[in-house]
Amino acid sequence: MKREDFGLYSQYGLFIQGQWRSATGGEVREVIDPTNEEVIGHIPVAARADLDAAVDAAHAAFGTWRHTSPWERSSLLHRTAALIRERADDMARLMSTETGKPLAQARGELNDAADQFDWYAGETQRIYGQTFQARVPEVRMQVRFEPVGVVAAFSAWNFPALLPARKIAAALGAGCTVVVKPASEAAGCCMALVQALHDAGLPAGTVNLVTGDSGFISEVLVGSPKVAKITLTGSSAVGRKMLHLAAEGIKRVSMELGGHAPVLVFEDADIEAAAEQCARFKYRNCGQVCASPSRFFVHESGYDLFVQRFAEVARSLKVGPGLMAESDVGPMANRRGLVHAQALIANALDSGARLVAGGERPQGLGTKGYYLAPTVLADVPQSARIMQDEPFAPVAPIASFASFDEAIALANATPYGLASYLFTRSLKTATLASEAIEAGMVGVNELAIASAEMPFGGTKDSGMGREGGSLGIRDYLEAKYIKTRL
Repeated sequence: MKREDFGLYSQYGLFIQGQWRSATGGEVREVIDPTNEEVIGHIPVAARADLDAAVDAAHAAFGTWRHTSPWERSSLLHRTAALIRERADDMARLMSTETGKPLAQARGELNDAADQFDWYAGETQRIYGQTFQARVPEVRMQVRFEPVGVVAAFSAWNFPALLPARKIAAALGAGCTVVVKPASEAAGCCMALVQALHDAGLPAGTVNLVTGDSGFISEVLVGSPKVAKITLTGSSAVGRKMLHLAAEGIKRVSMELGGHAPVLVFEDADIEAAAEQCARFKYRNCGQVCASPSRFFVHESGYDLFVQRFAEVARSLKVGPGLMAESDVGPMANRRGLVHAQALIANALDSGARLVAGGERPQGLGTKGYYLAPTVLADVPQSARIMQDEPFAPVAPIASFASFDEAIALANATPYGLASYLFTRSLKTATLASEAIEAGMVGVNELAIASAEMPFGGTKDSGMGREGGSLGIRDYLEAKYIKTRL
């Protein structure tokens, strides 16, 4: 198949040494529209020769890019951000077509992706070293930070522009070069990002893009002696496999993995306001968000009111194709996610939970597409699978608690530790709870915690390292200590 036959991706393909091209063997993979289950295009399946060429291009470009002035790198990242904003409408339609994400949410994500390039345009000018006063006058001591080298970046499909932007912008800002592998379900947005970088003047080979079989690509890229650093956004299961591969070469690794974020609503909170905020945020991106609030624990005194208001909001949301302006919630991105969600709902009901809203396919949408109505489950016991397994779906399990200690125990009852949230009017409760919860991020009376200027990442099975903020660039730098005797 020729690139002109790639459908939605006809202008793209693999991006190696500054050029779009087909895979060496000509093999392709279908991409499915989640709104109607029809094929919208084909992406190339990279062969070993393609992967080796991408790594070689990045390795050769590193010798030049690492010595490029921070001011020049900064200017290029700013230009890329501007191009993303200029092209946001077209890129949003591409994203919505691939993932089913409502257009307004797609545009918001592209603005966030542009923010990443703008943020790291500043950070590349602020890579500070250190100097130390030596014990004797004839000695000088300093620490400088240098780029690690070629970065293999693996991204997920749920935020197909923001997630690769976090990795690419930080790596380029640090002076690294990149081989990026986007998810097959939504590779087009990452392709459009790479095109923006190219149009902004990025030297050939500095960023390369490959698509195809994730397992094979992981083995080749992580196994290459020319790749110095691995960054992944994905599931905890994939993270474990990647760590095993990276261990063979003692590679630098940072990972943002799964989450199962608890929400604690304490007795003194504004119950109705918390319920409305939680419900509207929960169903963003059809619940397919690693940091999404996904386990709701409400003090028994306000429990019934919270469930009632949460369900009212869930029922009010309009479900439909993302390209329809009136859609609040689109389809799930793929069939396996829908099947997983349905299984969790059935298990919860079998365990004694009560279905308050949703639970089935919305009416009026035909039989095609991976749709699930915003679902609310009340009185969910801890024994239900959904209290341990990340739902990654528009399904909200709610349970009550009686005391502060019980709430903290419930929040920490899973192996995940990405995000967590709490609602209270008490500074004491907010302080003690945020310190006791085992998570990399805590939102107090706030669910929108992700932004370019703050570190994003988790603990426990939710990964290691941070993306964003002043800490984000450090995962792409090596500290070098230099001691000189005059």
